[in-house]
Amino acid sequence: MKKIIFLFFLTISSISYSQSDYLLGESYYREGEYEKATQIFKKLYNKSPFNTTYLSRLISCYQETEKFLEAENLLKSKIKRNAHQGYLYVYLGYNYERQQQKELAKTNYDIALNSIDKNASYGGIIGRVFKDYNLLDNAILAYKKTMAKNENANYSFQIAQIYGEKGDFKKMFESYIDLVDKNINYYNLVQRYTSRYITDDAENEANVLFRKTLLRKSASNPKDVWNVLLSWLFTQQKDYLKAFIQEKALYQRNPEELAAIFSLGKIAFENAAYDAAQQVFDFITNNSFLNEEKIDANLYLSKIAVATNNPETEALFQTLFKEFGKNTLTIKLQVEYADFLTFQKNQPEKAKQVLEEALRFSRSKFDKARIKLKLGDILVFTGKYNKALIYFSQIQTQLKGDELAQKARFKVAQTSYFKGDFTWAKAQLKVLKGSTTQLIANDAVELFLIITDNEPVDSIPSGLIQYSKAELLAFQNKTQEAIDTLNIIHQKFKGQPIEDEALFKQAKLYIKQKEFTKAIANFQKVIALNSEGILIDDAHYELAELYNNHLNNPEKASEYYQKIIFDYPSSIYLVEARKKYRKIRGDTI
Repeated sequence: MKKIIFLFFLTISSISYSQSDYLLGESYYREGEYEKATQIFKKLYNKSPFNTTYLSRLISCYQETEKFLEAENLLKSKIKRNAHQGYLYVYLGYNYERQQQKELAKTNYDIALNSIDKNASYGGIIGRVFKDYNLLDNAILAYKKTMAKNENANYSFQIAQIYGEKGDFKKMFESYIDLVDKNINYYNLVQRYTSRYITDDAENEANVLFRKTLLRKSASNPKDVWNVLLSWLFTQQKDYLKAFIQEKALYQRNPEELAAIFSLGKIAFENAAYDAAQQVFDFITNNSFLNEEKIDANLYLSKIAVATNNPETEALFQTLFKEFGKNTLTIKLQVEYADFLTFQKNQPEKAKQVLEEALRFSRSKFDKARIKLKLGDILVFTGKYNKALIYFSQIQTQLKGDELAQKARFKVAQTSYFKGDFTWAKAQLKVLKGSTTQLIANDAVELFLIITDNEPVDSIPSGLIQYSKAELLAFQNKTQEAIDTLNIIHQKFKGQPIEDEALFKQAKLYIKQKEFTKAIANFQKVIALNSEGILIDDAHYELAELYNNHLNNPEKASEYYQKIIFDYPSSIYLVEARKKYRKIRGDTI
């Protein structure tokens, strides 16, 4: 028994030492110390002559130190003992290729490929070695020959990846789609790898080829998965109505499942595609048999009505409350109504009554948190900051780690910022920058940068206090007061870093008041102020949108869209600018 235990520990120690040696050798290899790496991999290979990793690294070390003859002798010796291992001819061929002996290289590559006809069991290794040496055409051929000889072998995924490396997107997508066609379990993997090439630009070469590949496959071999992938593609391109067509086709085949359609509507709403979102949620309300689904869809329809300033919004809310009641199922709808009353109708007291009533019959701590979060907003709106902070802090304490707690923390930071307590605001924002919720993290980073970029240095005023006050006034819908406060920055803090932020913010407020000429003047000042400023592409895009949507001057709009396309190719507005520029020009989109 002792002998067995001793042998066991001896084996474990041997494996541990080998692993340690391998890591050391790999480190030397990556640092270009090939002589040192050679000694280690030689020792490892002699101990484990069937380990292809050690063999591959040893050969590479010989080649990097131009010891081609040693590599050749090693390989020929190994081939003499194991001629059936076709991948060895790939190593040997590449050794010749490193010496510019192309004919000898090709001869050995051909031997490797032909060996698959006799013994396909090494075909996968042959393909991998060809791929490692960037001999991509031979790798594809090896994989295809192996699959032809062995019906259980499936290297379609590897082949698709290689086509991607070659830039042959058409064949890459065909291979990925064939893989899904054979086995639906590859769907998520294929979608993940395909997403590396798909952009939000419908005219992007990869997008066009992927769409055509899917449409061809859908016509020749109809399956639900092709509609799912087309819907995903159109969603990436923000062509939500086209995605909706695919989702409706799927629903007709399975009229019990609306989750995917709801998800599409939510994405469309979050991207301000209100017409598409309206159609999606209308479809759900007309086809769902579940009250919960209908309420959720109507919640978004009410959000759309608010976002688009629909004059029938109040009537819509009352109709929904009459149909579904004011109860635990409609708490989100009641919170939305309170938001509408406060920020659109300037009726915060009525909004508070709605929420306080909801708070009395709410049961879950999450519903209570949603209500308190909105109550906090209303309290900030009415200038009762300390009471608002109490509500936000309660949510943080009661729902630690939850998304609602993160929203509450952001509200604490924002309220502290409004009050001019920048130190406490920054402390909260630092925590939120790593938020798992991307939207909260983005908002936190944006506010954090506004504070850190514009904080007073050595107690010298920088305009940040006035800017935060203007943001508070804007939050409270005191638009003209906010504009007047921003004018103080233009007068007293000219040349300070905050000047372009103030001009931009004021321009957005002018748009809200439909003072478009003043807004244009401000955006143009932002552009003139600093040609490298972080708001430069934002200003160009806002000008384009003003001319396009409010001033009925598409020619002037196209100038600014074009400016983004050619002068700011890394802008987040690039794709939208390109789409709108083409539409104005009359291109087919």
